[in-house]
Amino acid sequence: MTVLLEGKVGVIAGVGPGLGRATAMAFARQGADVVLSARTTETSDKLAEEIRGLGRRALVVPCDVTDADACGVLAQRTVDELGRLDVLVFNAFYEGPHRTVERADLDNWRQNMDVNFFGALHLVRAMTPALRDAGDGRIVLVNTMSVHEAQDRFGGYAASKAALAMICKTLALELGRDGIRVNGVFPGYIWDYAVEWYFNHKAQQRGVDPKVIYDEIADQSALGYIPDSAEVAGTIVFFASELSKACTGVALPVNAGAVFV
Repeated sequence: MTVLLEGKVGVIAGVGPGLGRATAMAFARQGADVVLSARTTETSDKLAEEIRGLGRRALVVPCDVTDADACGVLAQRTVDELGRLDVLVFNAFYEGPHRTVERADLDNWRQNMDVNFFGALHLVRAMTPALRDAGDGRIVLVNTMSVHEAQDRFGGYAASKAALAMICKTLALELGRDGIRVNGVFPGYIWDYAVEWYFNHKAQQRGVDPKVIYDEIADQSALGYIPDSAEVAGTIVFFASELSKACTGVALPVNAGAVFV
């Protein structure tokens, strides 16, 4: 069976039990060695053992993306210990409290920007020399469909991600001269532990079965279901692989047709 990332090294920034984990496992199954990064290592340490069990190398490096120096350390350790860097996946995010613009604490909005926008810039700037040296670097910025569909009380989160969507295009132009492709993945709801908890919470509030909540949300999409983490991770693998060789600056919705752009 052909593997899509044979011999590549990928950094997954923002490894948690959801999409970050699914992406790391997908990379490993497709032949990549993986650097697992998050503020804490609880999830990463366990995941690293699973990846090594697949015969791939795994390196755990804690990193707060709001700290430019920490991002530099992440880049340096990747190259020092795994020899190269081919793919950066930015999956770190801060959603923050959901408030109307009038009632929002703008310090929370600044934190949205610090993590979701400036955090991405810190990482990209730190990783660019190694990606340039690879000769065919790839950057995948995980975004959100909230950028394409306005929702009340999501202003701070959506605004920071909209900034990320725009800088994706700028980076595609600037880094394309070095052979680095930069693309964005825009999921909607992702069926995993967090969304399942949220649906259960909403069901309790309304006194209905959780399936009612699921069906209401799923029925808003063209395909009638909510993609899971592994399916979204598949689109990230696509952008990390040679299959997307001619793609850069792309904003790809991955929401089962809930929102078209």
